[in-house]
Formats: sequence, C-alpha cells, structure tokens
Amino acid sequence: MSVLVPNSVGRAADDDETVPVGATPPARPPGEGDRQRLLEPLMPTDRLRGWIVTLVLTLLAGVIRFWKLGHADDEGTPIFDEKHYVPQAWQMLRNGGYEDNPGYELVAHPPVGKHLIAVGEWLFGYNPWGWRVSAALAGTLMVLLVIRIARRMTRSTLLGALAGVLLICDGLTHVQSRVGMLDIFHAVFVLTAFSFLLVDRDRMRERFRTVVIEGRVGDTPWGPRLGFRWWRFAAGVSLGLACGVKWSGIYYVVAFGLLSVIWDALARRTAGVRRPWAGALLRDTVPALASLLVLPLAVYFATWAGWFASETATDRHAVIVAENVGFAFLPDALRSLLYYHFNVLEFHTNLTTGNDPHPWESKPWAWPMGLRPMLYYYESGMPGCGRSDCVQATMLLGTPALWWVALPVAGWAVWRAAGRLDWRYAAVLVGYCAGFLPWFVNLDRQMYYFYATPLAPFLVLGIVLVLGEVLGPAGAHGERRKTGLLVVALYTGLVVANFVWLWPILNGLPITEARWHAELWLPSWR
Repeated sequence: MSVLVPNSVGRAADDDETVPVGATPPARPPGEGDRQRLLEPLMPTDRLRGWIVTLVLTLLAGVIRFWKLGHADDEGTPIFDEKHYVPQAWQMLRNGGYEDNPGYELVAHPPVGKHLIAVGEWLFGYNPWGWRVSAALAGTLMVLLVIRIARRMTRSTLLGALAGVLLICDGLTHVQSRVGMLDIFHAVFVLTAFSFLLVDRDRMRERFRTVVIEGRVGDTPWGPRLGFRWWRFAAGVSLGLACGVKWSGIYYVVAFGLLSVIWDALARRTAGVRRPWAGALLRDTVPALASLLVLPLAVYFATWAGWFASETATDRHAVIVAENVGFAFLPDALRSLLYYHFNVLEFHTNLTTGNDPHPWESKPWAWPMGLRPMLYYYESGMPGCGRSDCVQATMLLGTPALWWVALPVAGWAVWRAAGRLDWRYAAVLVGYCAGFLPWFVNLDRQMYYFYATPLAPFLVLGIVLVLGEVLGPAGAHGERRKTGLLVVALYTGLVVANFVWLWPILNGLPITEARWHAELWLPSWR
C-alpha cells in the first residue's frame, strides 16, 4: 500500500493525494506510518500569512478597480452596452425589482445582474459611479477568490499571491469591473461556485480519510454515504445566481455537476472502495443533481420574485393577451414567464451576424489570445495630454502577456490532465472549456469579446499551475529553485509592465494620437 502526501509548492498533485490506495480490494486499514501521513494537513499551515496576503492584494485590487471609476462616460451618459443595462437597472429600482419596458426584445437577460447594478444606483445615484460600483466590487471579489482557489489547488500561499497579481493585471477583467454591464457578475458567481466545489472536494476526502482510518471503507462494495454537503449546496446557489445573470450559466451547471460526481468516484477509488464508480452513481449522483441542478433551477426562478409580484412587468399577463401560450397544466404566472422566456430565446436565436456585422464583433476562436478586442469609448480633439488634440479611449483588451500564452498553457494542461492524471489541470480545463466551447455550436450568432470574461480566472489558474512547475518542488536543489524563481519573477514582471503600458486605454485617460496608435499592436485591434 502506498500513500501520496499533499504536494509541496509547484508539485503536481496526483488524484490519490491524501489516502492509501489498495492494489486489490477490499482496502485494509492503514498502518501507523500511513496513519501519520493521512493526518497531515491538506492546506498550508501559514493560515494567518495566507489571509494577510489575500487581504492586502484584494485591497490593492480594490484601489485599482475603483480608481477614477466614473471617469469615462458619454457626456454623463452610459457607454457602449451600459446603455442597455444601466437604464433597465434604474427602472427596476423605481418599479421595485422588475422592468416593464415595452421594448422587451432588448430586455434580453435575467434580472440578477441588473439588480446588482441597481444597488449601486440606489446608493450613489444615477451617475457613472453609481452604475459601476457594483461591478468594481465584483471584480475586486474575483481577485480574492482566485487567490484562495490557487492557494487551495497548489497548497502554496506564494502561488495564490501570484494568481491574485496576474488577475489584477488582466485588462479584460479590469475593464469589465469598471463598466455597468453584466459579464463580471456572471464570472464572479461562476468562480464562486468553482471555489465552493473545491472546498467540497477537500471536505469529502477528509471524510473518506476518517473512514479509512477507522477501517470502515470495506463495509459495503459502494463505500460510505457522505451525508449532507453544505459546500456543494452553496455551489448550487452560486450557479443559480450565475444563470440569473446570463443563461450561459447553464453550461457551468452541466460541467460542474459532472466534475463533482467524477471527483466523488475518484475519491472512492482512492479510498479503496471496491466499486467506486457504482458507488458514486448510487450514492452521489442523486444528491449532486439535487444540489447542482434542481437547486440552481429553484434559485433561478426565485430571482424573478419581483416579476411575479408585479402587475405590469413585461409579459406578466401574457396568458390573457397572447395566443397559443401553451403549458395549460401550469399556473398562469409561470406560463407567462415561460412565454417571456421563449420571446427572449427567439431574440437570441435571431441575433445573427448577417451581412452587416457589428464593427467590433468577434468569434470564439479569437478569444483565447484576445485577437479582436472591443472599443467601448472614444473621444478625440480634447486637452489633457499636454496638447489640445488628445485622444481618450477605453478598450476591452486582455493583457497580451497573459492571453497570448493561452494556447500553449491549454496544450500543457491537456497533457497533464490526460497523460499525468493531474486533477488540478483537469478542473481548470473544465471551467475554461465550459465558458468557451459551447459558443462554437452556433457561429452565426453575434458574439463579442466580453463573452470571454469568465475565461480569465481559469486562464490565470492554468498559468499559475505552470508557474508552480517552473518554480519547482520545495525540496528541489537550491540552484533549481533559484532559476525557477527568476523565470517566474521575470514573467510576472512582464505581465505587470504590460498592464501598466496599457493603463491609459484601459481607463480612458488622455493620450496623444501617436500614443494611441502605439497601443494598437495588431491590425485586428483597429
């Protein structure tokens, strides 16, 4: 019997990392040496330092995200797609949680993101600061989450800190944290669900470790029941809220649900359960469906409470005025909501590129490297840069030093996940692909680079896993560690420098026309 102990800094974590693996079932209770290693902590022991690092970097992220938050605007009005969501949020605030805009075909998303924008408008008024403050808070929270996730996945406070620095310096999430749009809220709920599932994974392995130590793992061929799982329940709530921001949250419901059940089966196999996959199917699948499918659906419909409580919301009484609503077996309110949903679905289905594409449209194959960014705001012929003909522009652009390594990092992740069975790379790939691959199903639809917002934290996590391997294990030779640290430091410095260079066009600061053109590195950026 062999035991693999928790990995050190930068070391790949095998799936069988905390409990013994029996060559032949049934598993026998561990011996004293195995027991000692089983009781070793799964997380780094520098808990206080870990939280200090997390909070300091989160504070830094907040300063950067909130700096001159209301600066770039269209003469005091929203910019780009803010023009849809900001007034809709204001209408929700006036109405008590719902929209009654007769132009419902433009009310194309569920209410949660607009509720969050409305909170900022309630606190600070109908102005750029008011309609952007919730997004800035969400973007700051995302940095905190990615630090804790990276630390949990790598068992390293250093690598967690690197993840925070890299996400702070990502231009895409920076800009999306400073506009009154929905995608940053969608991304933060997805990342929250992912973080909860990681904690659930560790908690379940701790329970299996207890069962193994007590010698009960072979009591049944399917292994023990695991009891109620609050962290997975919380992940289901987060997924429901992600769907309540944008329907694309359903991709993560499917992906994370499958990931959770697979983790359960692998944990049972690691513990020495005789029939781990059957055990996961019989004992884990139904609870997983309840927490990660039924619960998100219930939370999603709960987000429409304001709509249900209203009398004048869009299509609230469609069953009275519309023909062929269908679903006669359902209550009238639910039938009307489904009618509304089908109208929105038709809008999305018919939102195609056609013969007159949007000038800043981009297809998903351009997202991994950010080959087609978006211009949110542009003004010229103004003072502020030492001349009278300055340019102000806000461009949605992923920091090239991060996004241009996406393909090699993805290739390495696939090899590590498939060839070395490294669960961490597999988990990152699941999160990344759930937000990327579904968009290839209907390439005729209009698509934009801001759809890639949920990809950014998973890209950062993948890069950090690679940096951990470059850094090397904690027990490596001194020269090996120093060389690895130098490479990691140089790459991190390059990302920071790249972000600083792009700072003017990420924040709409006045620059000369020459500097503006110097920022546009590729023809596809123009």
